[in-house]
Amino acid sequence: MTPLHDPAVANGEECPSGAQTSCAPEERPKEARRWKVLIADDEAEVHGMTRMVLADFAFEGRRLEFLSAYSGAETLRVLARHPDTALILLDVVMETDDAGLEVVGRIREELANPFVRIVLRTGQPGKAPENQVIARYDINDYKEKTELTAQKLFTTVTASLRSYRDLRIIEQNRRGLEKIIEASANLFEMQSLCQLAQGVLMQLTALLQMDASSAILMGSGFAASRKSSAFVIMAGTGKYAALEGRRVQDAVTPAVMAHLDRAVSQRRSLFLDDRFVGFFSTQSGASHLLYLRGCRRLTELDRKLIGIFSSNVAAAFENVTLNQEIIDTQKEMILTLGEVIESRSKETGHHVRRVAEASHLLARKAGLSPRQADLLRMASPMHDVGKVGIPDAVLLKPGSLTPEEFAIVKHHTEIGYQILKSSRREILEAAVIAARQHHEWWDGSGYPLGLKGKQIHLFGRITSIADVFDALLHPRVYKAAWEPGQVLDYLRQRRGTQFDPRLV
Repeated sequence: MTPLHDPAVANGEECPSGAQTSCAPEERPKEARRWKVLIADDEAEVHGMTRMVLADFAFEGRRLEFLSAYSGAETLRVLARHPDTALILLDVVMETDDAGLEVVGRIREELANPFVRIVLRTGQPGKAPENQVIARYDINDYKEKTELTAQKLFTTVTASLRSYRDLRIIEQNRRGLEKIIEASANLFEMQSLCQLAQGVLMQLTALLQMDASSAILMGSGFAASRKSSAFVIMAGTGKYAALEGRRVQDAVTPAVMAHLDRAVSQRRSLFLDDRFVGFFSTQSGASHLLYLRGCRRLTELDRKLIGIFSSNVAAAFENVTLNQEIIDTQKEMILTLGEVIESRSKETGHHVRRVAEASHLLARKAGLSPRQADLLRMASPMHDVGKVGIPDAVLLKPGSLTPEEFAIVKHHTEIGYQILKSSRREILEAAVIAARQHHEWWDGSGYPLGLKGKQIHLFGRITSIADVFDALLHPRVYKAAWEPGQVLDYLRQRRGTQFDPRLV
């Protein structure tokens, strides 16, 4: 991905269509955060002299913010309140002859701060010989106060800040890569495009908030997928949080749409000042967009991490798309096979599709999760697959069945079980339950196993009601369609005997 820089846009660009009046104006750029320098010395004149010499100092466009402490204990308290301090100019001799040396150990061990650069300053070098101090203590420089001229102080501070900056960059890279590994693992667990879209937004926002000392990212963004000829918002944050399900072109301003069109036409992701426009396509031809904007400009580190993360996002979208294609294929095959069985028995059109939808609705009402309810919707059309083994003379008989013929029909539950039982696919495992248990009765008098009450799997209990409900509502070769009131009365009468009373 090539970094691109566009001029800043006018206030209100980010407001969704028709909502410009409620969109807060963009914040003015804030002054770059200052480098924090802690002066730890028991002599007030040292503080004053240091501040005066470094008053106009700047490194990489950032000025200094001075903190003061006059004892070892106070130094630790100040540093605990300001863990993002870049440099400590630390006197060796304060309340004790080795107060500064003790502070060094406690900074590295108790405060667990490996980043702050520590320059020891002493007016009594004999009390802390340089060779011993450098070898024993985790410091970055050792200076006698008499040798710290204005020029040498400038050089020392510059070198220390450069070292602190580089350590922070290394740490940010490490933490960023950790987040990418963690985020990618989470993304590949997502089972739907909506879940993935929400996960990508959450993880990308977290990725851009790695540095706890930086300004909090107050961003707005969304993830969208192409459906038919338009992109539809699958998940949103900030200003876009309430726009899920809307077409992107109806939800964003022309300026934002222009950025998105550019990414789509160039088929690549773009960095545009303080925002990121991600474009992802899969081998199956699906396309996805990610738009995120914060209140600070993306650094080069941000861009590199987003680039790595985007590669994993593209793979995750491909993974979910392929997984969904497999599920859709299984669903289509199950529906087709169910309809073949249905047409053979000359039952009313689309019975299995209606049973599938009724089972899904009842499953949600019964408290099943969306995923479990969807699974039952895909599996329930196979409830009568065993009828392939029932002779036409019995299956298509227009009149009442003899006891012997009814015994043959009852065998379709076991035939369906035998057909499906060897599969380890989740959908077909659910279909096994529906096929074998949809004629079990709540009171234990059903078939083929004589299961009772909650011994019958919830999938079987739900499919039983959905199947009977639809069968009674529509004409069959052996009966006319019933009125809805008659069907409901039938279900009520058989609560606690044939059907789960709670489900009825």
